[in-house]
Amino acid sequence: MGDKAHLWNDRYQLQALKRLIAALPDPSTPLPECEPRPKHRIAKRLKEDQAKELVEAYKAGATVYELADRFEIERRTVSNILKREGVETRWRRLTEEDVDEVVRLYATGLSAARIADRLKVDPETIRYRLRKRGVKMRGPHERLG
Repeated sequence: MGDKAHLWNDRYQLQALKRLIAALPDPSTPLPECEPRPKHRIAKRLKEDQAKELVEAYKAGATVYELADRFEIERRTVSNILKREGVETRWRRLTEEDVDEVVRLYATGLSAARIADRLKVDPETIRYRLRKRGVKMRGPHERLG
């Protein structure tokens, strides 16, 4: 133990160990039930009538996310089914020509929200693309002129 063993103060360590032992469950109690590990997800294939139901629901206004939850499939699977069935999705990517038009319309004083309505995209998409092009954004109540 060495010549400094008499200086050790292990009383606090011993108290902590006793508290830890007291907090442990009784060894005779059964172990708690463990939840089973989730199995690897296997791609779910929709039947033809389900795919038609999905398409009709989308055309009626349901979102891709809502349909994914409803049919218990991935959002990308919903998009793939819609694409396979030839359904035009409500969102679309802006081409460079579209962005040129967005910049032009914004310069004339139209708001990002109005431009988004015109191009049938989310207003945040318009704001993002304008900022990406280096356009100085106006405040919500600023007007040109």
